[in-house]
Amino acid sequence: GSLSERRIAMLVDPALFGMPAFLTPKPGLNSGFMIPQVTAAALVSENKQKAYPASVDSIPTSANQEDHVSMAAHGARRLIGMVENATAVIGIELLAAAQGCDFHAPLASSDALEAVRRLVRAEVPHLDNDRHFHPDMEKAIAMVRSGAAIEAAGGVALPSISGAV
Repeated sequence: GSLSERRIAMLVDPALFGMPAFLTPKPGLNSGFMIPQVTAAALVSENKQKAYPASVDSIPTSANQEDHVSMAAHGARRLIGMVENATAVIGIELLAAAQGCDFHAPLASSDALEAVRRLVRAEVPHLDNDRHFHPDMEKAIAMVRSGAAIEAAGGVALPSISGAV
């Protein structure tokens, strides 16, 4: 999630990629992707807080027979929310990346990435003027959560943990 948010931050900064500030054609009048980037940063920050080891706050149990308890169940329960937050950050990045690619038209990216951009644009139009972003973000998050974004990319081979593709 942190890497995804940093990519969003880079996309909205005109000094880094030469695109309009906050990925909007009228920066200053419109805030563009400023709030989605802030949202992604907040979700990443929440995940950092949730990632703090639960075992650090161990409490002795069983009449002090168990002097160190891992608190694993508590830690595991936090993971669900962390996955949801990371999925949301990636969904926001999907929107920002599609917007960024739009500014490079008529240049195109790889076939796989263009297929993902078409998927996004079928549900979420290019941002010209500010609008309420929540519905757009929910659509992009759903694309990530359902696997539709990966499916749209086609046969892109991703590395596995073992290193085999």
